[in-house]
Formats: sequence, C-alpha cells, structure tokens
Amino acid sequence: MSALHVKLLRDLVRLWPQALAIAFVLAAGAATLILGIGAYQSLSETRAAYYERNRFADVFADLTRAPKIVEDEIARFPGVASVETRIAKIALLDLPAVAEPASAMVVSIPDLHEQKLNLLYMRSGRLPLPGDDNEVVVSEPFAKANHFAIGSTFEAILNGRKRSLRIVGTALSPEFIYSLGPYGLIPDDRRYGIVWMREKALAAAYDLTGAFSSVTLKLTRGASEADAVERLDSVLARYGGLGAHGRRDQTSHAFLDAELQQLKAMSRILPPVFLLVAAFLVNMTLSRLILLEREQIGLLKALGYSGFAVGWHYLEFALAIACVGIVIGIGAGTWLGFGMTKLYASFYHFPFLVFRTDPAIYVIAGGVTLAAAAAGAVRAVREVVALPPAVAMSPPAPAVYRRLLPEAFYAFIAIPQSLVMVTRHLMRWPLRTVSSILGIALAVSVLVGSLWAFGSTELMIDVTYNRAERQNATISFVRERSMPAFYDALSLPGVLTAEPYRSVPVRIHHGPIERRIAISGKPASADLSRVLGGDLKPVRMPETGIALSDALAKILKAKVGDRVEVEILERDRRRATLPVTGIIEGYLGLNAYMNLPALNQMMREGAVISGVNLLYDTGRQDELFKRLKATPVANFIALQRTTLTNFRDTLQQNLLIMITVYVSLGMIIAFGVVYNFARISLSEQGRELASLRVLGFHKSEVSAILLSELAVLTIAAQPLGWAIGHLFAWAMVQGFNSELYRVPLVVERSVYAWASVIVFGSALVSGLIVRRRIDRLDLIEVLKTRE
Repeated sequence: MSALHVKLLRDLVRLWPQALAIAFVLAAGAATLILGIGAYQSLSETRAAYYERNRFADVFADLTRAPKIVEDEIARFPGVASVETRIAKIALLDLPAVAEPASAMVVSIPDLHEQKLNLLYMRSGRLPLPGDDNEVVVSEPFAKANHFAIGSTFEAILNGRKRSLRIVGTALSPEFIYSLGPYGLIPDDRRYGIVWMREKALAAAYDLTGAFSSVTLKLTRGASEADAVERLDSVLARYGGLGAHGRRDQTSHAFLDAELQQLKAMSRILPPVFLLVAAFLVNMTLSRLILLEREQIGLLKALGYSGFAVGWHYLEFALAIACVGIVIGIGAGTWLGFGMTKLYASFYHFPFLVFRTDPAIYVIAGGVTLAAAAAGAVRAVREVVALPPAVAMSPPAPAVYRRLLPEAFYAFIAIPQSLVMVTRHLMRWPLRTVSSILGIALAVSVLVGSLWAFGSTELMIDVTYNRAERQNATISFVRERSMPAFYDALSLPGVLTAEPYRSVPVRIHHGPIERRIAISGKPASADLSRVLGGDLKPVRMPETGIALSDALAKILKAKVGDRVEVEILERDRRRATLPVTGIIEGYLGLNAYMNLPALNQMMREGAVISGVNLLYDTGRQDELFKRLKATPVANFIALQRTTLTNFRDTLQQNLLIMITVYVSLGMIIAFGVVYNFARISLSEQGRELASLRVLGFHKSEVSAILLSELAVLTIAAQPLGWAIGHLFAWAMVQGFNSELYRVPLVVERSVYAWASVIVFGSALVSGLIVRRRIDRLDLIEVLKTRE
C-alpha cells in the first residue's frame, strides 16, 4: 500500500467511533432507499407477472341477466381479445365455527372448457367435477382462517335456498388479491371469502341457465378502455347492466395501487433526510480532521505530493465511511424488505411474493450514498487542494472574539462564565453549529413525521364509527325490497332500532370529470348512519339535491350551488341533473348522499330500500345471528364492531412495526449528529478543559461545559424539527391519500413531546459516552499539545 493508504487506515482506526456513527446514518439512508424501491418493485412486478400469467381482465361489468348469445356480440367489439361471461353473486353463509353471519362471493367457472380470464391458481385439491352441484373451490385465505380442509362442508343460502357445499380445493385468483367484502376496510378472511362453483350448478341455483350476470374482457395492446366500456354499457343497458368499469375501479387492483402509491411516497421522502444529515456529518468530521492535520498536509505537499493527491486522500476517507454505511445499509434494507414482504403477504394474496433483490437497486443505493458522502466532503477537500505548503505548516490564525452585547448588559446581568464559554465556542463555528442544529432537527422531524399517524387513525376511527356509522350491523338485501322488509328487520330479536337505506350505482359528471360511485339514500332524520359537516357534527339530509363527500367534490371541482349530472347505471339508465346542496366530511371512499324519498323519486319508484342499519342488544346477539343466518332476503351482513376490532388489531400491528423502524432511524440521526459534534468539540477544547481540571475544577463541572453545548444545540433544534416534521407529515398525507381513503392530518402536542423526548434521550446517551473520555483525559499529555 502507498503511504497515503496506510495513513487512511490509521485515521479510520483512530476515528472509528465517529466514522461508525456517520456510517450508521448513511446506512439508514441506503436501507430506506432499498426498502422503498425494493418493496415497490417487488409488489409491482409480482402483480404484473401474476396478471399476465393468469390473464387478469381489463374491463368488468355486472348486470341482472343476459342470454349467453350476447357474448358473441361483445367479442366483436374493436380491441377485445377475449370475453368471458359468468355468474357472480354474493351469498350468505352459515359456518359451523363462526357465530356471526358470514358471506362469500360465489363465482361460476365453465363446465365444458377452461377459464379464459382470471385463471385460478390452485393451491390444493382439484376443481369441482362437471355435473356435481355441491362441490366448490374456496379461496385459500378463507379456508385457512376457518380451518377448512379438503372435504369440509358448510352451508350457503343461494337465491333464498340453503345448500350444503363440499370443499374439493383451494385457490387464489388475480381478481381477488385483496379480498374485501362490502363495507369493509380490511379483509376479514374469517367472515368473507370467494367460492367457485361449476356454471351449470350455480345457474340452476339462481335461475340463470343459458344466461350470465357478469362479464369480463381482455383488451388487445393499445386498445381504448374507455371505448370498450362505452360499447359494453350500451349493449348491457337493456339487460340491467350496472355500469362497466376498468381496473381502476376494481377493488383489489385499486387497493394495490394505493399501497404502491404509499411506497413511492416513502422512498421519496425518507432517504434524502438521512443522506443530507450524513453529508453534514462528513463535512464536520473532515473539516476538523484537516484542521488538525494542517502541518501534515503541508509536509506532504512539500515532499512532492500534488494537491489533487492529498485532496483525493481525504475524499477516500469519506468514501471509505460511505462504503461501510453501504454494507450495513444493504444488510438492513434487505432484512427490512423481506420483513415488509412477509407483512404484505398477510394482506395481498399472491401465489408468490418475494422481496426483489435486483442488483440495480443496490447499485442505485450505493451510488446515491457515495454521492452524499462526496458532497459532504467537497468543501473540505477543496480547502486541502488550495492550501499552500507554507501556509499549511504554520498554525491557523487565532480566533477573534468580541462582545455581542454592550458592556452595561454584562454589568447588569451576571452571566455564568461557563455559559460564556459555551456561547463563544458555538459562535466561533457558526456553519457547524447551524448544520448540527439542522441535523438534530431532522431527527426530530423524522419522529414527528411518523408518530402523527396515531392521532390521525384515531380521528378516522372516531369519525367513521362513533360519529357517522353508529349502527351495530348493516343488512344488505339480495335485491331492492319494499318497506315491509324494514319492519321485518325491526322485529328481529334484540333489535332496538333500525333505519332503512338505499344504494344506487351511478356515474356522476361535472364538466369533463366523471367518477363511478354509489348514491346512498338515507332518511332525513337518520341517527344511526349519519352524515357529518365540515365541523364533524351531524347535519340533516337536505330534502332535495345531492350532498357530496369532500374528496368527491374536490375531484369533480364542484361546490355547493353547482349542478352535477348523474347517469343511473341500472333500470332505464336515465340521466338526471341535481344541484349540490351540501359538502360532507368523510375519510373512506368517494360518496354521495340523497334524502331517501328524493332518491326514490329520482328513480321513479315508491318506497324502495336496499338494506337496513340495525342497533341491537348485544346480550341477545347470538339469538339475532342465528335468525340472520337463515334470512333468505339478505346476501351480506356487515358487523361494525367486528370490522372495527379487526381494523384496530391490524392497524396497531402495522403501526407498531412502522413506528419502531422510524424511532430507531430518528435515534440514529440524533446520536450520530450529537456524538460527532461532541467529539469534535472535545478535540478543539481539550486543552481548555484540561486547564480547568488543573485549576481545581471537578470532573462534573468540566463535563457540564461540553454537555451544555450539546443541550443548547438540542434545545435550539426542537422548534425547527417540529416545523419540518409537520411538513413531512403533510407530504406523507399527500402521498397516502387516494380515492379509496383520505388520511386526515392530525399532529397532536404529544407527538412533538415524544419526538423531543426520544431525541433528548439519544443526545444524552451520546453526551455521556463522550463524558467518559473527558473523565479519562491525560492532563499532562493534553497540556503539551500545541493550541
């Protein structure tokens, strides 16, 4: 090795604690970059491969009933590569080990030929035999949650008739990667699953022999989805079509898109924070090292080393630290990536989901990390290159100190001399002081930018389940019913009160913007399922017009007083123009509301309802559930408390993992910044601190001077960290928001307090580590060193 390389190794060994602290900050940046990009690519590319291999459809449509011959007409559409008609119905289930009513989406598979689209991926067993009316394949998550095995049986109400079904296989489908039932927030695999039956058996159960109730299309490359949707709607209109839609409005695909959007936001926000802090730390450490080695730099240049060679030597010091950080970051990022992939596998049901260890990801992470370290070293290296040998071999000019305030101020207020020393030292290196404050502030901001999620999710839960949807259960009927069905529900055992509702699928337009939604009709005086105004207080449903959720109003760019066009996606598919009479607050989905009588009047029908919201006596719920399981008119029963419990359990698990990672990263930043500042400060003030010891000061008094510097920096960083953290939280909210849900930005005071406590704790630990070095100062050796 050359002499400079030997010196480089000696410097790294001598300064290993500072170098390791910087390496950990760089590693955090590399790890979050690998985690974000790797998880995004893993989820995105696995989905794309799964879609391709199992021929996931591009266009979907449900309808009441159409003859099979219509399939030939649809197949002749321009750009249509493949068509598959089928029967798809939601059915109520009676599961032996589940007290609550369960439901399933029952989907037909062809009798005489293989599936064309949305191919099943068999996980165990076999497909049902053609001609066997009782054999079914169920989704694997549903089977696992209910401990079903091949040969297990359960009962289902198909078109009002109870049937016993036997499981002969388990499978996955690209159409149900995220299997979510009506009114659900997260999958409930115990109470909702997918069941596949042979077409002939399911058609006989629903009186659809020779007909279909659902159709899916696969388009050729470059074909227009909008054109296919429009043509399909025009054909299915006379058969009770409910509106065709593309992948964007397909539930499973939409939730996957939202998750990918969140991963993209994370990979854009977090890594730059760590790399920026690392650049500051490299600059601080290298600048101090160069200042201490001025004489050596002068000797090297005097011996014939060029300015470039000496500058490259110090740049290599920064790059060597970066390489250590890259190695640690690759290991941590890969480990976190596999952990996140395992977490995704519990929600998103792929046949395979492996964290993508693409070499390109590691090359990008390594390159960005090296660039950050080099950027931090540039200023110091430039000084080395420009430093003449003669100037370098002479000591630097002593610092010039002056009073910041008039002499009378010091006479009036007695300032402790230790505080004067602290202030003098911090003011002597303003750039380093400011960069240290910014580094600690970024540590605070990372914590604020993650801990806010607790308050926001609690507000979402409170608004959704305590203020808006206050019912215990929601019964959805197989088809619209007249008002006597409401009174039947009111007479069920244990029911205290009930409210009817109606749901009508529509396509809403305002100018060139349109969205496919469902209008919910509610009684004007609804008390169980309420709508909330901007102040989160209940508002009375307007007698006329339509009320839009805040998210939908923003997308449509509609405000109160505007008129929107509603295209009804059932019956005669009429169009109606309605005034916007209110903006409603809500965080889940795109919603629109109307007064129930006004909605029925728009539909030109009498008192018709789609279901009933119930409030029941929990002491009689077993009796109620038993009756509901045998209700032939219902196809889905949502239990709000069960949904909330599942949501909380899942959320707490995910938030705990996320917060643990972010708190660890914030502590790494705080420790790295404070420790490096303390070590540099100790090297600069070692002679002064040793002199104080010789003069009779106790170890604690001497240590207090250095610890006071760290305290001043940490305290000064808090307000800036809170402000930047609030900005990070806002940016993450913007990245998380989608048409499926909207996250409110709620940053409580406790978030700022906990962020500061964690950072103060990290700073205290690093300060105490450096204090041990102060206590072990060799007074004679320090006093011998040149100032």
